[in-house]
Amino acid sequence: MTNLRIGSSLDSDGTAVELAASRFNRHTFWCGQSGSGKTYALGVVLEQLLMHTELPMLILDPNGDFTRIRETRSTAAKAEVERIAETDIRTFGSGASVHERLHARYTELEASSKAAVLQLDPVADADEYNVLIRVKEEAAKFDSSEMLRRLRESGESSKARLANRMENLQVLEWDLWARGAESVVDVIDQRPRATVLDLGGFAHPAEPKVAALAVLEHLWARREERRPILIVIDEAHNLCNPEPRTAVERALTEQLVQIAAEGRKFGLWLLLSTQRPTKIHPNVLSQCDNLALMRVNAPRDLAELAEVFGFAPEEAIRQSAQFRQGQALFAGGFISEPTVVQMRDRITEEAGGDVKVPLRTTQ
Repeated sequence: MTNLRIGSSLDSDGTAVELAASRFNRHTFWCGQSGSGKTYALGVVLEQLLMHTELPMLILDPNGDFTRIRETRSTAAKAEVERIAETDIRTFGSGASVHERLHARYTELEASSKAAVLQLDPVADADEYNVLIRVKEEAAKFDSSEMLRRLRESGESSKARLANRMENLQVLEWDLWARGAESVVDVIDQRPRATVLDLGGFAHPAEPKVAALAVLEHLWARREERRPILIVIDEAHNLCNPEPRTAVERALTEQLVQIAAEGRKFGLWLLLSTQRPTKIHPNVLSQCDNLALMRVNAPRDLAELAEVFGFAPEEAIRQSAQFRQGQALFAGGFISEPTVVQMRDRITEEAGGDVKVPLRTTQ
């Protein structure tokens, strides 16, 4: 059995603690408040998965914290450096030079997702919605200007209104769209060991969420292929909020609820990381069989965790309020018993991290 060494136990004389790699075929919840070391510690586990398994990962990364996961630190052992170097890791973003461009195809979105992007209601905007689901565009030949022209010249008022809506919202002008270029889903279908999507930097606030929606619904549409992938979502409250406000957010949450409920048998496994459990939709949170808990102070959050994760001792959960940075409780299927761990050092670079306060030097 492959085990992942993640740190040392706080309850004994520094005994090494390992997670069972095979048990990442369950959904995992990773929680810790700001300053707990949550993102750093998550990186420890992800790099161990990279080095010691063949499990492909999709990392949805809103803050660009994992964009340097293919870069090893000077303190890494030679064997670790070589192992990471030979690992196929692809990084996509909105246009920074360190990334490949993150593109998706508007034409490949489900009709309901297109409607969400265009803020169309199937009842209140019945005519425009009906046009949308009937318009067929080939991805390789898609030209937004040509499509708008055809809609307007059709002589149908509903098509003209749809064209006006598209142009007014400027949706077709987003940098996200492939416009004949490669889509990130083409790469994900090749199953690199890790595909990192840096979701920051887009001009329109909906673009990162539509990018996530595009890849998640693509994976769900091809679920019957049963090709395992670990879907890692950092700052998961951005994509799986219990109270989504927009149509795109509702579509994303619905897709994640579906994956949480049914994805496991198809090899679609979630690892959700966030600061507070109450910020995650309860129908997703309740499906998680693994728990990684770092420092959490809020009594409401501790009570929620104790209620949802009955396999973790309530006292151990409450103890998390006193955790120091880098300490975590692991419980569930991927560890033999609930254990409090001091996380080991990273092998790869962390792209994020706190900004230091400028200090005056004394003379």
